[in-house]
Amino acid sequence: MGMTLAEKIIASAAGVDSVRPGDIHTVELDLLMSNDGTTHLTIDMYNKLAHPHIADVDKLVWIVDHNCPSDSPKTAASQKKMRDFAKTHGITFYEGKGVCHQLMMENHVRPGQLIFGADSHTCAYGALGAFGTGVGCTDYLYAMVTGHSWVLVPESLKFNLHGRLNPGVTARDLILTIIGQIGANGANYKAMEFGGEGLATLTMSDRIAVCNLCVEAGAKTAVMEADRVALDYLTARGRTPKAVFHSDPDAVYAQTYDIDLGSIVPVVAKPHFVDQVVPATECRGIPIDEAFLGSCNNGRMEDLRAGAALLRGRKVADAVRFLVVPASGEVYRQALTEGLLKIFMEAGAIVMNPNCSVCWGSCQGVIGEGETLISTGTRNFKGRAGHPGSFVYLASAETVTASAILGEIATADRLPPVEG
Repeated sequence: MGMTLAEKIIASAAGVDSVRPGDIHTVELDLLMSNDGTTHLTIDMYNKLAHPHIADVDKLVWIVDHNCPSDSPKTAASQKKMRDFAKTHGITFYEGKGVCHQLMMENHVRPGQLIFGADSHTCAYGALGAFGTGVGCTDYLYAMVTGHSWVLVPESLKFNLHGRLNPGVTARDLILTIIGQIGANGANYKAMEFGGEGLATLTMSDRIAVCNLCVEAGAKTAVMEADRVALDYLTARGRTPKAVFHSDPDAVYAQTYDIDLGSIVPVVAKPHFVDQVVPATECRGIPIDEAFLGSCNNGRMEDLRAGAALLRGRKVADAVRFLVVPASGEVYRQALTEGLLKIFMEAGAIVMNPNCSVCWGSCQGVIGEGETLISTGTRNFKGRAGHPGSFVYLASAETVTASAILGEIATADRLPPVEG
């Protein structure tokens, strides 16, 4: 019996010929990422160990991105603890450089790796054919000290993509549609594997957006085979694969889905559940107070270009705060070079430094009681972006930008022509 892509990566990390769903294996980790959300807790536990030791410091990547710059003396203290520890032990450390998953994709992830991240959206790394999964700080500490951990081999779901997305429809619409179909628990502790000829039509940015959100369906991880698109991205960044795995023809999946990309339409996930997904047309006219274009899901160049194209010659609605937050310093600089940030600022948007911003909901741009946010962030549960009495709608960069212009939830086709 053959193995799925996720099973092959686990087998490689475990040093065995084959694995099956339900098996528990000890695995060697290739990378360990942690951010300022919980790293201070990991450090506190590390310092209480009888014989503290880091197995391989070269595998650690620590990133300050959630509250950057810090929002309070308490946050400043926890980030200083992280900063000092990283310096003392020689840990690769980023601060103010961008959102953790974007930085990992730009600089570290390679096909075939098994990666733990102390953040749930670590599954984004599957866009490069890696097995990335989120863990708590206790599991992170164990892996940091020993270099190993254990994995319960998940069942895999196969999503065969066919055709191509229509103009104006995005990968963000695709993954939200899938989550709406299978539900927020539809992939609990399963690997979501994407393939089919339609995969070749998706850019790296598209693939990251798809894999990143799979945890919102409960997935343990998300994976895509490292094809020419992925390998070209890797080569352009001076990296080589650890291994390029392909699912076997006789691999067994818990369930298989066939997705016609041409049938996907712009959608919105309504408050307060990510699987409460409806066509965006059903939410047209709902007034908004704030719009957010950014996050590890939708803060890349493709998203900024799409937003700027709609804003060119237009203005943000007077009553709307439009936050534009590039996902990394690299994206920020490229957007600056292309003149996109000038377009955003001249239109009345607020351009911010690369960080998690209001997607994290505890720092920049938090919303108050009764306020409504439309966001390219990752979650929309009650209180995610501020007051528990606020409302968060999730949508694509195009829908978010169109909404910021009109002051209400809108799709791009509703925008009036640019004058002159």
